[in-house]
Amino acid sequence: MQLLEFEKPAAELERELEKLRTKSASQNCDLSAEIAIMESKLAETRAAIYRNLTPWQRVQIARHTKRPFMLDYVSLAFTDFCELHGDRHIGDDASMPGGFARIDGQRVIVIGHQKGRDTKENLKRNFGSAHPEGYRKAMRLMKTAEKFGLPVITMIDTPGAFPGIGAEERNIAEAIAYNLREMMLLKVPVIAIVLGEGGSGGALGIGVADRVIMLENAYYSVISPEGCAAILWKHRKHAPEAAEAMKLVAPDLMKLGLIDDVIPEPTGGAHHDHQASADAFKEKVLAHIAELSALTTADLLENRYQKFRRFGEWQGKA
Repeated sequence: MQLLEFEKPAAELERELEKLRTKSASQNCDLSAEIAIMESKLAETRAAIYRNLTPWQRVQIARHTKRPFMLDYVSLAFTDFCELHGDRHIGDDASMPGGFARIDGQRVIVIGHQKGRDTKENLKRNFGSAHPEGYRKAMRLMKTAEKFGLPVITMIDTPGAFPGIGAEERNIAEAIAYNLREMMLLKVPVIAIVLGEGGSGGALGIGVADRVIMLENAYYSVISPEGCAAILWKHRKHAPEAAEAMKLVAPDLMKLGLIDDVIPEPTGGAHHDHQASADAFKEKVLAHIAELSALTTADLLENRYQKFRRFGEWQGKA
């Protein structure tokens, strides 16, 4: 598994622990006391590392290639997934899969960004950066959800919408802008979950929701830390400072009132235990579906409108 720089102290202790266990087994000697001490030290070291993560370290975890992606959550937390294809204008976009599914028996429409783990899959999924047809397909599915009265679950995990010439020719800006307007008017509950990276308009294109939830080690921002550093400091090496200043991780965004809930991750990050992460994801989503389903359509729309009107509201003296 890919090892991050700040994880190396714990990895070194793991290697020492494995040596003790091997020695105990191969030499048939009792090293249980030494092993217990080492296990305790390892647990304390891990807890200290992940209890005091910096924003930049959380960004690194959010980008981990072994982290569960959108379709992993679909397979682990949902059942009866039936993928739908195409935007009815240009074609399909494999970086934005979506379709019908059930979560604990509740029928929903699920949509999200999908990344790849190897070169072949990343080329197919376009590294999680959706084209205009991806956002138009997403809106087509949301309108289908509205027609049948189904909650919409979106999963955000993208460095940003695809910035290529083809995307511009097919009007990526209009596709995202249209989604922003239409998602505000959907007459069914909408829940958006930031799984890993939540980059710029690419994230917001499926992120206008009644509840915006983040995994503990995800990030959500108008620009990447590297992009911000390149603009402000003229060099990407200042990305850790940019990440600190931008307040882009879940604890900071929760304090600012820009997200509604945080999904806890297993120690070390979601990539260490996909099933535990999916179970926590499912629990939170079901709770929010229950809360939102109890509202009238009028209250749902008014609450959603007021939620976004409060963002950036000036509360100081004139």
